[in-house]
Amino acid sequence: MTTNTNDSEDAFESLEVSIPRPIRFWLFLLSDFPSIICSFILLIYFFKNQTARQTLNNHVIIILIIFGLGVELIDVPSHLAYIINSGIVKPSTPATCLIWWFVTYGLYNGEQIFLAWAAIERHILIFNAQWTLTKRGQFYAHYLPLIILLLYVLLFYIYAIFLFPCENTYDYTLPVCNASPCYQDDPIMGMWDFIVNNLLPGLLIAFVSIILLVRVIRQKQRLKQQIQWHKYRRMTIQLLSMAILGIIFILPLNLLSLAHLCGLFEDIGAEEEQYLFYIAYIFTFLIPIVCLYSTPELYKKIKMKLWCRRQHRIGVNTINDRTNNTIR
Repeated sequence: MTTNTNDSEDAFESLEVSIPRPIRFWLFLLSDFPSIICSFILLIYFFKNQTARQTLNNHVIIILIIFGLGVELIDVPSHLAYIINSGIVKPSTPATCLIWWFVTYGLYNGEQIFLAWAAIERHILIFNAQWTLTKRGQFYAHYLPLIILLLYVLLFYIYAIFLFPCENTYDYTLPVCNASPCYQDDPIMGMWDFIVNNLLPGLLIAFVSIILLVRVIRQKQRLKQQIQWHKYRRMTIQLLSMAILGIIFILPLNLLSLAHLCGLFEDIGAEEEQYLFYIAYIFTFLIPIVCLYSTPELYKKIKMKLWCRRQHRIGVNTINDRTNNTIR
């Protein structure tokens, strides 16, 4: 998530979005709560189910969910606390703002980066599965990229937010303490963060996912359905569903920021950029729900439990009604 590119911060961050705070509060709360529940259900399922835990394509999903939980448990509650405290960040300390910035930029952008890798990895798992048949192949084609990306995201944002030699300005009267860490004003760090951590992952998600869909369709037609479509269908549909979320809720904000970087006047689209900043949270909220729905074993199990509870309640109510009628 990016909100400014060098000189654009004055146009974007000196004002608060015009959505009334009570509406923002309930939108955040009602969106965050079910997403957190789905995230914990998925994590419990993955860690308790050995088959699901060892399935390679689930590893990046686990990382996505953990990163999303950081946003849902720290970033969103900080927004709610800001609204409850009448538009004041509390506790009003630099540490509060630094942690909030780390979650807002580090974990959120980390979600984009890992989703982009998930799109690339689906090509490997579907069309080059032989690369992962041996433990050595799994390490180089699967585990090593995950380790490198995880270290990169954490180390980059720890350095950028907490260690980069510049002076931050904290505005405790605006959400996310004005969302303007000073590293973004540095021509190298700011440009790298925007292009590599924001724009590039968003474009990769869209481009690689479309290519995957085309390859799957062509391969299925060319081999006359000899491809194990049932085996790969879930991976493809799951990725495409998440990619659509990224294209709808993330890419517009990145493209508008790119337009400002390329010369678009900063006052053009400044208000729209505020709205897109909040709309981007929908991506985080929906990722666990999409993952839950695209995990049929778990989804069917939950549906069965809900159905059994409903039938039990109906049975209990029926017995009570019969008992009451008998007494009468």
